[in-house]
Amino acid sequence: MHITFSNCAVERLSPYLSDGTKQLKLLHDTEGCGCVVSGVPALQLIMESSVDDKLAHGEPFPFYYEPRHEVYYEPRLRVDYDPQRSCFSLKSDSQIYTLHLRFLS
Repeated sequence: MHITFSNCAVERLSPYLSDGTKQLKLLHDTEGCGCVVSGVPALQLIMESSVDDKLAHGEPFPFYYEPRHEVYYEPRLRVDYDPQRSCFSLKSDSQIYTLHLRFLS
C-alpha cells in the first residue's frame, strides 16, 4: 500500500508530525458500522503502532495500516486537502473513497 499526499495535505498535516512524536495511520473505522465491510477510512494520529500495524511508505509521510483491511483499498492511494471545505479526501486512479476523510488527532 502506498499513499501520495498532495501539497495541501502535506501543509495541513506537517504541524502535527513535525516534532516526530506522532505518526499517521490509515484507519479502517468500523465502529458503529455493524460490519467490517461497511467500514470507513480515516486518518489517525498515533503515538505508537500496535502489533497489528504495518508500516507503509508514503510520499512524503510514512504511515501505518492494518494489513487485514488492505483488501478494501487499491495499492496506490492519494490524500488531498481542500482548505475551502476544511476536509481531506481519499482517492485512487479508479475511485473516490471519500471526500470527507476524517482526521482523528
